[in-house]
Amino acid sequence: MGITEFALKNQPKETKKLSLICFSGDFDKLVATFTLATGAAAVGYEVNIFFTFWGLDAIKKKQGRAFVGKGFLPKLFGFFMGGLGSSPVSRLNFCGLSPIIFRYLMRKRNVATLEELVEAAKALEINLYACEMAMHILGLEKTDFIHEVKDVLGVATFLELSEGGRTMFI
Repeated sequence: MGITEFALKNQPKETKKLSLICFSGDFDKLVATFTLATGAAAVGYEVNIFFTFWGLDAIKKKQGRAFVGKGFLPKLFGFFMGGLGSSPVSRLNFCGLSPIIFRYLMRKRNVATLEELVEAAKALEINLYACEMAMHILGLEKTDFIHEVKDVLGVATFLELSEGGRTMFI
């Protein structure tokens, strides 16, 4: 065996780990996040999703327009965000009509909807984490989130969890 073959054969294998940072509450970006996460988990990857700022809306217990958070401004943000069912499309939202059209097209073409992808992520036991700093700013507590949220983390802890795999920001 030559030196090149030896080096290639003895390289450390990359950990099958995907870590996603979900910063957006936009419908299309949430679909991308949960599609990548469930696809990776289905083929054996360890998957971690770190929800921060508007991404936190996807994992709130109270879906729909609800005054969630501590203080006037956080409650106002919570009301206007509205959860998965109210998430806008990032471009060409057409006053909220686009997510309805996308859901219709997804069902018609037998593609998992956002809500189905979230349920699949739960079933696949994907690690869901909430950003401590964003929660503090938005006046949220761990009890405001679905029970599948594994923990509330700071950035440094999430980076430690992500080490050895691939990390993507959506």
